Amino acid sequence: MTDLAAHYLEEASRQFHGHKRLAEGALAQLKDDEFFVTLDPEANSIAILIKHLAGNMRSRFQDFLTTDGEKPDRHRDQEFEINPPPSRAQVMRWWEEGWAYVFDAIKSLKPEDVTRTVFIRQEPHSVMQALNRQIAHYAYHCGQIVFLAKHFRAAEWKSLSVPRGQSEEFNRGMIEKQRERLKTSASG
Repeated sequence: MTDLAAHYLEEASRQFHGHKRLAEGALAQLKDDEFFVTLDPEANSIAILIKHLAGNMRSRFQDFLTTDGEKPDRHRDQEFEINPPPSRAQVMRWWEEGWAYVFDAIKSLKPEDVTRTVFIRQEPHSVMQALNRQIAHYAYHCGQIVFLAKHFRAAEWKSLSVPRGQSEEFNRGMIEKQRERLKTSASG
């Protein structure tokens, strides 16, 4: 069971890192003013999404095992307001600070913690459930960031995965890499 729990924690960390990396690939393609564009009055800008993510990350992961994941000093509704707009550098500080809470908390977890109970808004969750909840939540918002960045960049967009029309070529390359790995391991 300990091996499975350790593997789970590694995988959770890998997924969080992957979501962060994907969104950062989109953020790197943006002009500063595009962080603050909303598509309509009910939409969130990228800056607002980052402010919300950072607030959620601090609330959920600060003192992760010992306090409720909805901290009394969190003001969630204010995460969706930006007046006056901060600088891109400030938004990126929120981003890094939020992720630091996530990764510091995960790094501190031990396999035996996976089945411990933590609370989010007074509701009990196993550590595994709480992590899965946040993986899904952050994937959702990172996907929104990628969507908006791709919309803003349009024809200038640089794909973060396999570009359109290149799937067959990509798959052939992956097959060739696997053949090379097998040859190397068979001869070694």
